[in-house]
Amino acid sequence: MTNASGSFPIRLFVAAVLIMGVLIGCQSMPIEEKRLRTIAVWDLENLNQTDSMALDLGELLANKVIEALSESGKWNVVEREQLIVALEELNLGATSMVSDSTRLKIGKIVGAHYMVFGHYMQMMQMMQLNLRLVDVATGQILKSAQRSTFDKDIGKWLEVAKAAAMDLQI
Repeated sequence: MTNASGSFPIRLFVAAVLIMGVLIGCQSMPIEEKRLRTIAVWDLENLNQTDSMALDLGELLANKVIEALSESGKWNVVEREQLIVALEELNLGATSMVSDSTRLKIGKIVGAHYMVFGHYMQMMQMMQLNLRLVDVATGQILKSAQRSTFDKDIGKWLEVAKAAAMDLQI
């Protein structure tokens, strides 16, 4: 014989658990934090035919691109040191001698989803800068930016690099 009054507390408990589950499920869920996309930026290649420039500005310009992407709040930027360590581990030496496809492989190794490649060139009084945003998984160019200035001031060149980086936003 079952005691009907003995099963009532169990039914009440089960009902209470179900009601609590429904109430908890109805609570508003917290807004998921927006995930930042991970990006790596390589030094910009100097396309000048001569070594007339006293300083190769590829690293300096790339640092300005990195700074602009970081400040935008849309990117998690891979530190340059991680790229250099990956190059050293693969015994690949100088970044200027590494092909874009190898750089994409290195991007995967360091966890980048996107990569920025680019170059600059000084022609007479003009400096031209070209950047391209590449999907690491596919190698597809997603966006490109071209900026130039007729100013020989390096400060202006850095402004051009920052503006070009902002043009890459997706």
